[in-house]
Amino acid sequence: MTHYIPITDADRQAMLQAIGVETIEDLFVDVPASHRFPPLELPPPLSEPELMAELNRLSEANAHNRKYSIFLGAGAYNHFVPAAVDQIIRRGEYYTAYTPYQPEISQGTLQAIFEYQSLICALTGMEIANASHYDGATALAESAIMALNVVRNRRKIVVARSVNPQYRAVLRTYMQGLDVEIVGDENPGATIADALAQVDDHTALLIVQNPDFLGRIHDLRGLGAQVQARGALLAVHFDPIALGLFQTPAEAGADIATGEGQPLGLGLAFGGPYLGIFTTRQKYVHKIAGRIVGVTKDVDGRMAYVLTLRAREQDIRRERATSNICTNQGLMALASAVYMSLMGKRGMRAVAEITYHRAHYAAQRISELTGYRVLADQPFFREFVVQCPRPVAEINAALREQGIIGGYDLSADEPHLGHAMLVAVTEMNTPAEIDRFVAALAAM
Repeated sequence: MTHYIPITDADRQAMLQAIGVETIEDLFVDVPASHRFPPLELPPPLSEPELMAELNRLSEANAHNRKYSIFLGAGAYNHFVPAAVDQIIRRGEYYTAYTPYQPEISQGTLQAIFEYQSLICALTGMEIANASHYDGATALAESAIMALNVVRNRRKIVVARSVNPQYRAVLRTYMQGLDVEIVGDENPGATIADALAQVDDHTALLIVQNPDFLGRIHDLRGLGAQVQARGALLAVHFDPIALGLFQTPAEAGADIATGEGQPLGLGLAFGGPYLGIFTTRQKYVHKIAGRIVGVTKDVDGRMAYVLTLRAREQDIRRERATSNICTNQGLMALASAVYMSLMGKRGMRAVAEITYHRAHYAAQRISELTGYRVLADQPFFREFVVQCPRPVAEINAALREQGIIGGYDLSADEPHLGHAMLVAVTEMNTPAEIDRFVAALAAM
């Protein structure tokens, strides 16, 4: 349903006739011609992000409104969401659509999922994508479930220390009822090379993240071949925005690639619902968790979309099922498909480039402050670590008083770094906002 009731030309003509005039211009005959339609002197046109920023600026005059500058990431990021995304996904046929088990009445939903899968494969370079999981953490955990079903008689999972600690916690929750050993992330500061060294004849899967939890970018070319030579699989957890600019999981030789789809048009949304991206190689398609939509032809030769390559009953066979994921984030997958379609290749690259450059501008400015040290010994994309002169909790509390949401406090996850925060910068952080953030840090 639209937010207004449109009228037709016939409606207008009927209303004019009712008040006794022929045209809309006749309504203004008593106004001197020189004053009827004065120039409006409107400002130059703005892009959608610029217009939203201006409207937010004007809304600050409201006593109840306060817009925060956000520098918090660690898995959820403040990227721009085009207004069209929300307008499309709120349409009734998408918003209330049920599980598309009956293709004859679900062609729209099935096509939307198929387009999402196709776009994700184009973005990652992988061969197969499913119809999504709940979020990035569950997608990563499902990669371990799949590996255990592909690589039989191996009960060891190696996960790099640089993988998001929240995702590692979800992985352990998934594995707690199974006879599976999880290693590789015990030692602070351990590298991907350290994790690779633990891959042996008992290992089913090595899990890495790129860019990693601390924002660092790794060159993973050849890693897949090294892991596969030892009889195991490689799973790469990726950042979908970074793929607009940097190495894809396919280029790293990944067998499985997972990601958090929140940056693809979902907004922050108070922590969810989000979107778990799951991709793999064609040869593992029968082991994949979740749904897959394919294209076929009906009896009349017309293109049709159907759930394929796996039975619905796969999800309800209890302990015999390869996975107990029996639903997906279909509305969120649609939102991501709309976002990627609107942005296109050039738009995705532009977002990645702006994010990269503004993050590096922020890191340079903070590195000039006395008492602060930016850990930039490796290339980074959106996030970087800042060692601070006092506890991060105190700094963030002071920043909030100035309308700034500071970085992620690393004291619990990486205590060996001391008072350290993980700062995230996106295309939504203007240079002026970054300067204000730096000035606030300098004043502490």
